[in-house]
Order: sequence, then C-alpha cells, then structure tokens
Amino acid sequence: MRSFSILSSSNSLFCSGYYAAFLPPGLFPRKWINPAPKPSSSGRFPLISLQIHRFPCFAVRSTGTQEVLETDSSALGFVETGYISGVHGLQGEVRVKPSTDFPDLRFSKPGKRWLKQRNSGTETLQEIELIEGRGHGGQKWIVKFGNIDTVEQAQKLVGSTILVPDEDKPDLEEGEFYTRDLIGMTVVLKESGELVGTVDSVYKTGAHDLLHVRLNSLRNIPNRIGKMNISKDNLGPLVWVPFVEAIVPTVDLEKREMLITPPKGLLELNVRSDERSKKERRELEWKERKKFQRRVIAAKKKLYEMEQKHVFDGVGYGGRDKARLLANQIASVNSNLLQQALQNIETPLTRPNLLDVLSAVPGPHRLSISDEPYCKLQRKGHLLNSDGKIAVCVVLGNTADTENGSAANFDNSDVKSILDDHASFIQVEGRQSVPLILVCAAGSVSSLQELFWNDDFFGFDPEKVWFLEEEKLPVVSSSIEGHGKHKILMKSPWEFLQRSVGSGGLISLLSSQESLLDHLSETGIEYFEVGKINRNHEKSHALLGLLSSCSANVGINLFEGITVEEDFNIIFTMSFVRKLIKQLNKLHFRAILTRNSYVQKIEKEWVDVIPSEANSYEFRASIYGCLDATPINKVCVLDSNL
Repeated sequence: MRSFSILSSSNSLFCSGYYAAFLPPGLFPRKWINPAPKPSSSGRFPLISLQIHRFPCFAVRSTGTQEVLETDSSALGFVETGYISGVHGLQGEVRVKPSTDFPDLRFSKPGKRWLKQRNSGTETLQEIELIEGRGHGGQKWIVKFGNIDTVEQAQKLVGSTILVPDEDKPDLEEGEFYTRDLIGMTVVLKESGELVGTVDSVYKTGAHDLLHVRLNSLRNIPNRIGKMNISKDNLGPLVWVPFVEAIVPTVDLEKREMLITPPKGLLELNVRSDERSKKERRELEWKERKKFQRRVIAAKKKLYEMEQKHVFDGVGYGGRDKARLLANQIASVNSNLLQQALQNIETPLTRPNLLDVLSAVPGPHRLSISDEPYCKLQRKGHLLNSDGKIAVCVVLGNTADTENGSAANFDNSDVKSILDDHASFIQVEGRQSVPLILVCAAGSVSSLQELFWNDDFFGFDPEKVWFLEEEKLPVVSSSIEGHGKHKILMKSPWEFLQRSVGSGGLISLLSSQESLLDHLSETGIEYFEVGKINRNHEKSHALLGLLSSCSANVGINLFEGITVEEDFNIIFTMSFVRKLIKQLNKLHFRAILTRNSYVQKIEKEWVDVIPSEANSYEFRASIYGCLDATPINKVCVLDSNL
C-alpha cells in the first residue's frame, strides 16, 4: 500500500467528528473532536490545536503551520516559511521560528526572500537577500540577511514573516501533496462517476487530514431524520471526508480531480437537518462570531484588571492565524478561577490528613467489605445502577502530572483492557442505562474518541457518552513583578503556559457544563460517581447502596495506597454536585513551586527564558475539598482495604 502525505493547513478547529465511524477498523488511525450524536449536550466542544505528524500507511503531514498559503491580496503567490522572533548578537543576525517542513532549504540556502510586515494596519512585502543561516537550539534558526549589519537594523525586522514564491517549492515524493493543490479539486464517486463537489479546505486532526468538501448544490442528500436536503442557493452544504487511501484512492493533479469510495452514509454526515437559507446560516455564523468577540473583550478586560496586559504583547506578530490563536487563548482562560488561585499563594491552605478527617465519620455511615450488610447494600446499589440512577465520570491519567501538566498519562490499550474487563468496570448488559463522562487532556480527546468508535462504544449508548477536556490554569511567575502581581508565563507570544489543576478542577469543569448536568437531571440521574479508570464496579455498587441508605451527600471509597490528590472513587448526590458548583469560590488551591521555561518580550524582541531554578507556581486543587462543603454526618465511607 502506497503512502499518501499532505502538506496541509494546521489551524485550531471546532469539528464534529461523526465521519470517523466510517473508517475501516484497523487500517488507519483516526481522530476527531466530538463523535457524540448530540454534541450540544456536552456543553462545549474541546478546542484542539492541530500539530504536524507523520504516520505509516497513510501518513498525513499537516501543512498548515507548515508553509501556510497566504490569502491576503498583498501576499498572493507566496508561502510562509518562518517568523522573525528577535535579534541575535551584534552583527545584524535575527532569530527565526520556522513554519515549514523544509527549514534547511529555506534558511541555509542563500537567495532571495520576501518579508511581510504590518505597519499601521497595512501589510507590505519587501524583497531581501538571505546570506546564510544555521540551526540554533532545537527548532530555531539564526539567519543573516544582506545589508542588515547592526542591531538597530535587525530590530526593524522583528515581527516580520518570511515568504518565498509559491512556485519555489520542493518536489515531493510520490503520493505526497500540498494542501493548496488539493483545494478546489473536483470530488467524484469512483463507482458511478457522479459529481460530489469540490474540496473547500483541508484540516489536520492528529492522525490524518480531513477534506472539507462542498457538495454539489444539485445533489440531494438525506439528512439525519430521513428528509432530503436540496440546496436553495449556489452553494451546497459542507461535509467532512477523511483523507485516507481507503476512502480517497485516487488523486489526479493534472485533471484536478479526486475519486472517492465513501462508505454508506458518510456524505450524509454534518449535513444540516433543517432547511435554513444561506442568509439565515450567515446570520447564525455572524452571531457566533459576535458572541466569541464579546467573550474575548470580557476576558481582555478581566486580564487588564488583573495587571496581566503583557499577555497581549503577541498582537501584531506572526499574522492572522497567530492572532486567532491568541484570541482563543484569551477567551478560554478561566480568569475568575485564576484570580482565586492567585489569592491562595498569599494565604496557603493547610489541609488535615484525609484519613484523620474521615475517622470522624459516624459508625453507621462506615462499611467494610467484611461487614454483614455489605452484600445487601451491594444489591441495592446494583439495582439503582440498573434503574439508570447514576452517571459515571472517569478521569483518565494523572490529573496532576507535574512533568506534562496534563491528564495525557494513560495508554489506550490500558483503557481498553479495563473496559473489556467486566470485573473491573460496569458489566456490558448494564452499560446502556449508564451515562458516561470521560475527562482527559485536550491532546488525548481524539484518540479516546477513536477508541470508543472502534469498539462500538464498549456497549455504552453513544448518546450518553461525553468527552471533556480537563481544567487548566496558566502558570505564573513565583516572583512578584510590576504592580505587585505574579505574571502569567507565556509558552509562545500567542500561547499561555498552562497546567492541569488536578482532581479538584473537575468541580470547575462541571460548572461550565450546565447543559450536561441539566440533561442528566432531566433523565432521572440522582447520583454522580467520579473516579479513576481502575474502578471496581461491585465495590462501587456497595458504596452507592450505602450512600442511598444513609441519605448522605458524599460517599468515599477508601482503598490501599490512597493519596489525597491522585486516587479517588467518590459518589455524590446530584443535588450536592449543584451545591459544589455554587460554592466554586470556596475551592482551595495549592501553589506548587516549579521550574518552567517561557518566552518574554523585552523591548521589541521575544526572548526565550530558561531558568536554572524554580521560578513559577503551578496550581493544584483536590477533589477531597468537597468535604469542606458538607457536615461530616453527611459523609459515608466504604473501607475496601480488607
């Protein structure tokens, strides 16, 4: 099987990923954003920053940060290869951050280049001669341009984008394509020769690229409720087509045509189930943009009030895609939670030992697996589970990974083995009635969704499965900067340096998922279980039965090796979950002193700061903080140590 590869666009993307169910199992990796049939139930879609990868079989090298085709009229016919981030030395050299798959060719080979600069809102192109270049510190390059011999001259180039002519592109191997060559191609059904539409854009989702295909306006497509959609304007609907060889076996660059063999139902996906006009759709899109702009404005105002205006220093650098990235970062930061965490630096919390706290739980509210009522309460919990009274929230990986700052520390094979093990998880016959919420790092959402699609959701009802991103907060400086504030550290001029807030972040996460909680309550859910993937469903049944019998708010499973932060199996009543959300301002954080590299703008230059000792605070919160919100006689404990 030949290997296809694309140099394609890498953008942040909101995408509904129903298409992935149609990929042949075992052939190609596939990733998507939200495969659930009712994406609105999850409250929010995760925002994935797409990166470049290369895979065997049908490798897809994302091109979109890699040699971005500029659409601005001043730069037509050029491709972006890098961004000048700062000055190096005293001889007029500059530092460059590449955005190309061919940095050696673009920055070490002398010749003409063009610089795109923005001055007073106007973009200009300037021809310049590249004299020499060399790699420097990982992905960065040091470049020398002609007639740029002083620091002052070099500083005037900082913020510029380096371009090369569109025709000056390297020859690709067989089966490799540039995104710009695919866009606009005619898409045809291989078997019948029927015109499907044209390629509108190409996106990278992690494991392979997606073609966004604009369907032929005369093509009748049945929507999800069986009705036919016939476009009333010149533009048909957009659908996602996975760019894998099994579905796109032929790409003819000369004919500007690709042949596809889509599985049944693929082209019906993402087609609107209503008959809104083009005008109505545009009005909806305009409203969404305005809504996003209002979020950005409100977030900017809040960050200014917190004396964090340096996070906007990246505005005006790197072009429109970087500006959008920064806007997304600003809009997504939980400034209220950050402000709350910052206050805990000055007033650190001293929390008593968990076991000491739970030792005060009344005797009737304690149960050991060796106690006589255990089996009776286990049966009661099993009945509540079968009646669809409990939702299960599984937190994957290490929720307070200080190395990676995310919950990506889990392996899909481990997840699959546990889900397939009925002794460790809910039995298959009982899964249809149980809503399942999975929380993991943003970078793991796609692979997790892929795993569930491949295995028919492991017996769970797809309409009752939600995939949520973990809660994160920016990392801040440990030293107090100007205005007496701890400064948010930047990963790049357009990205905050962020880390997972740990298990307690689940409370904050649920506060942003009101529609999900409403849906659970409307469907009769009375209990909400939170735990790691390595749960034992029989013990969970016993804990549920105990919680119900005691009329408690919280049930905690104590097991061997339990720690306050990382190990937990807790059941809440839904009413208590609502109470926790309302008391989110009482969530306490620990400020952990760590060492983190970051970037900082000094005068007009972006500088990489690599500290030699701890220089920053990362914030952690524990799920066991819920005990502060309930009397101890409203807590019950299952002791699983015996």
